Amino acid sequence: MVEKASFVLFISILSVSIASVLIVSCTASALLISFYRMLFTTLIILSILLVKKRNFDELFQISKKQYLMMVGIGIILAVHFAFWVTSLKMTSVASSVILVTAHPIIVGPISHFLLKERLSFFHVIGIIISFFGVIVLVYGNYGFVSSIDSFQGNILAWAGGVAAGLYILGGRHLRSQISVIPYVFVVYSISTIVLFFFCIFFNTSLIMISLSDLIIILSMAAISGIFGHTFYNWSLGKVRASVASVALLGEPIGSSLFAFILPWIHQIPSKFTLIGGGIIFVGIYLTTKKNN
Repeated sequence: MVEKASFVLFISILSVSIASVLIVSCTASALLISFYRMLFTTLIILSILLVKKRNFDELFQISKKQYLMMVGIGIILAVHFAFWVTSLKMTSVASSVILVTAHPIIVGPISHFLLKERLSFFHVIGIIISFFGVIVLVYGNYGFVSSIDSFQGNILAWAGGVAAGLYILGGRHLRSQISVIPYVFVVYSISTIVLFFFCIFFNTSLIMISLSDLIIILSMAAISGIFGHTFYNWSLGKVRASVASVALLGEPIGSSLFAFILPWIHQIPSKFTLIGGGIIFVGIYLTTKKNN
């Protein structure tokens, strides 16, 4: 079972790595991309739910407390997408994805207190090192003329990473109690509704989107939403939160390579992104390796 979970986790990381370059390829606004991505993903999950009667029946067996927790997780997921997708419009793919996947340094301390997962001395050292890397990446690129990074974009990516950490912790707790399909259906549905209201609040037109953007977002929903986030949610019930979190370190590597190779994007990370990102990786590796 552990080997199967590890393979599914690998597929999920590969799938989410494609998301950032697809987002950058879209001309639609960040909130619109986030909303339609979650909407399409939710509809795909709904079609699966209607076919699998056992999973559909499980929706009526979930307690009120669990539903309330999933509502909270859905709201957090919406905030994560709103911050992160917006950051991709304002900073480089490499910086954005590195910062948004730096959540193990958030997951570690919180999981220690909430999930009673042991926090070692090396874990603390790794967190301190990672925070130093974040400072180098964010402030190093600030005012660096030849960099496509922006301070605001990097801060939004970091905020999206904090939300991702909370999302992982909540999922880790509930996924041991609820099957993946009913769980993600409720969470994705709530996230879609919240993003809809975000669009309304910020006067984002829901119809001002091109057919090509819709096709890209639909691909994003199928690849990154289903094979990425849904597979990842399945693995949360099989592996430790710290292991699942550190596995996402593969995302910035894959995303940065895609952003560099694809000719219509061709982003070259700045020296501060590479140095800061490297420090973050060392800290996170030390955190999870010694903790496990």
